[in-house]
Amino acid sequence: MPDNPAKQTSEEVDQTQLDLAQQAGDAYQEALDYMANEVAHTGGKTEVGDYVVGFAQEKAEGMYVLKDEGRSEWMEPDDENCHLEVAVADAEDGRFVPGCTVVATLTTEDGEQVGPTTVPLVWHPGLYHYGKNLTVPEGGTYTIDVRVEPPTFKRHDEKNGDRYGETVEAVFENVDIETGQG
Repeated sequence: MPDNPAKQTSEEVDQTQLDLAQQAGDAYQEALDYMANEVAHTGGKTEVGDYVVGFAQEKAEGMYVLKDEGRSEWMEPDDENCHLEVAVADAEDGRFVPGCTVVATLTTEDGEQVGPTTVPLVWHPGLYHYGKNLTVPEGGTYTIDVRVEPPTFKRHDEKNGDRYGETVEAVFENVDIETGQG
């Protein structure tokens, strides 16, 4: 199977649905570019296999955590000083791909590693992504290695569903990491 086959009409999807999916993907990519280039300290993206993998980095930040059924609690970061966001999208239409296992490793110029660490799904009002607060030794230049393991959900459609089956790795070099708490 060629990488990133073009999606096509089938018994499951017509051209209008494909066009709407493309519009949703274009909007997701615009939101990702905005997050990575305008909101976060730094970010980037690359195409690898069936995916576009992007990242954004900023200071560690607070988040709601579900404690009991129906009750969320706002949690500020403890000792964490870095927030890493990872976006995983379909390389063909640009839409977010949920259910992946995302593992990140940050490596300093001196070879000190933070991770590997699993980066869980985070709901964000502007951009679904995988994200996590981390503790890094200091700000500076890092390599960020992101491994995306395939989601386990079923894929609909005999013509379009044979995708997201392989583990991929995206490497972002010379990333300027900013530390602190936001």
